[in-house]
Amino acid sequence: MDLIIIKIGGSVITKKESNKPKISAGNINRIANLLKNFRQPYVLVHGVGSFGHPLVKKTGIDKSVISKEQILAFAKTQKLQNELNCTVCEILIKKGMPAFPAQASSHAILEKGRLVSMETQAMIGLLRLKMVPVVYGVPAFDSAWGSAILSGDQITPYVAKKMNAEKIIEVSDVEGVFTANPKIDKNARLIPEINAKNYKEIERCLSGSTAADVTGGMRQKYIELLEAAKTGIVCQIVDLKHFKDALENKPCGTIIDLRQ
Repeated sequence: MDLIIIKIGGSVITKKESNKPKISAGNINRIANLLKNFRQPYVLVHGVGSFGHPLVKKTGIDKSVISKEQILAFAKTQKLQNELNCTVCEILIKKGMPAFPAQASSHAILEKGRLVSMETQAMIGLLRLKMVPVVYGVPAFDSAWGSAILSGDQITPYVAKKMNAEKIIEVSDVEGVFTANPKIDKNARLIPEINAKNYKEIERCLSGSTAADVTGGMRQKYIELLEAAKTGIVCQIVDLKHFKDALENKPCGTIIDLRQ
């Protein structure tokens, strides 16, 4: 099974700059239209953007649940992110895709913010049935802190490695990895290829997100993807404009291939 893991950033499917949950319905429909004719088996992972980051940052549930307010925020954030996932799946289903919500937090365990274990056998079974598992970032149980954020950026390489995927495509709000933050530096240059020779130099060029983000922005995305790339999985970071090209296996965005 030539499996691909597709990660759609929360900044793509929501209005991430908003202080209230707000979807980008146009972008979700655009993604659905691109995926409806995609025949390769894939798992879809999505971020949560404004459906999670503002509330998490305000209440601190990415590092603990101690107070009553935090416990309620833990539950509320879970609910909001379930709602976003249902919306994404509903749009995919309307386009004829058998999208299957897959709530990672019901069986994932973290320790000090890092994913320790997450079951994938059900997703393997769903893929055999020609379903599309749709997983999403979410607050989850942490054995050390009580709660932490299980981001889509962590889920993606974990699932890719455990399910022997051949490739990861990550759709972000920027075209790929740049020498500086392209949102604030007009001299930032796209790095089209990251390989075994230059990957150690790239990290120092990266910065965090300009929006409320408790999962690390592009720098963290790159660090997480490296874990998969080191096992031989090819990773590609693109923006929505280049998503179709990435699905067609065309060179675009930033390709991370440590096999060469």
